[in-house]
Amino acid sequence: MKISECMTRNVRVASPNDTLRDIAAMMAAEDFGAVPVGENDRLVGMVTDRDMVVRGLARDKGPDTAVRDVMSADIKYCFEDDQLDEVLENMGEIQVRRLPVLNRDKRLVGIVSLGDLAKDGATDTAPAGEALSEISQKGGEHSQSVQ
Repeated sequence: MKISECMTRNVRVASPNDTLRDIAAMMAAEDFGAVPVGENDRLVGMVTDRDMVVRGLARDKGPDTAVRDVMSADIKYCFEDDQLDEVLENMGEIQVRRLPVLNRDKRLVGIVSLGDLAKDGATDTAPAGEALSEISQKGGEHSQSVQ
């Protein structure tokens, strides 16, 4: 199965100049925990609710802090024509629960979460469980405490 078959489309995109308050309100209204950050029609980062807490609140940054100050600029992503099992394995290795989905022109076309993959992937949810086990390991290259 290709990622395009189970990803979420119509993704909201934040600007690097949006404030943490803006993004928190968006997350609350839409009930999601990660937002791609775009500028000049290009993906420049991702911001998660955890980024906002660990890189924002824990470092005394207030609600008017710009998203660019807490976002992850090292963007991990997958392509819409990637196979589900390959993406699950990659998510486990890089320890992320969500990935922006790009087309081959590197334009954002969606987002995929571990939950999407477990729910829509197949009757066999073992690969999603294995990925979650790897993602849940402490630390790793994608630790929000680094920056």
